[in-house]
Amino acid sequence: MLVPLYEAVYGRLDVGPATRLLGLGCGSGLALLMAASRGAAVTGVDTCADRLDLARERLLPEERQQQAPAGARIVHGGPGDAARADASAYTLVTAFEPIGCRVGDAERLAGLLAGATPLAGRGAAVVLAGWGPPERCATASVLRGAAGPAEPPHGRDGWRPTDRDDLERVAERAGLRPDGSGRVACPFGYADVDSAVRGLMSTGLFDPAVAAADRTQVGKELTEALHPYVRPDGTVWMPNVFRYLIARTV
Repeated sequence: MLVPLYEAVYGRLDVGPATRLLGLGCGSGLALLMAASRGAAVTGVDTCADRLDLARERLLPEERQQQAPAGARIVHGGPGDAARADASAYTLVTAFEPIGCRVGDAERLAGLLAGATPLAGRGAAVVLAGWGPPERCATASVLRGAAGPAEPPHGRDGWRPTDRDDLERVAERAGLRPDGSGRVACPFGYADVDSAVRGLMSTGLFDPAVAAADRTQVGKELTEALHPYVRPDGTVWMPNVFRYLIARTV
């Protein structure tokens, strides 16, 4: 769903063979694969073993290692673990998992950046991503409607509205210098409601709600929240706008 965001950032920064990219929270590795296809050497870090397995299948397929992107690395853990895998300086750090919908998002990202920015060269680009204005993100209302009731309203992982300066605050806290921003349309489309529920649940955004209630109950609430976005043919379509900030290490 975030492919337009990745494409916009990589095009703007001219990602290519000269790029050494560190992807924070790389998930299943799609953004890394797109950068590698442009010639970049990529390293992805994440703490979710299941998603990292998918990333390895995409970037390091054992049955065709000779076709794997040169210099691709998948690391379980955080930025410090990436440093132990390769001490060379990165020219680009990306944090594409959008912040702004949960209490604690900014703090979690700031913690990742604290370990990642020392691994980047001076003047390296650091890309942060966030949800756009709530009124332009259909999925934001779905997240609020489905996750909110199951979570404490002001708890560590509870819902909170997106603020337009979220990314700038994180960059300032990390000692980064803002160097441009942009907005990208990233609609979420699914073949049917069941596919939408599975897709949204797989993001991890509903994990706290599942822990507080149960998966079946959260699924029911999510199905109800999706109702306004079901089209006559049964497909689900949610227009969204995401924002990115490009900052520089100093």
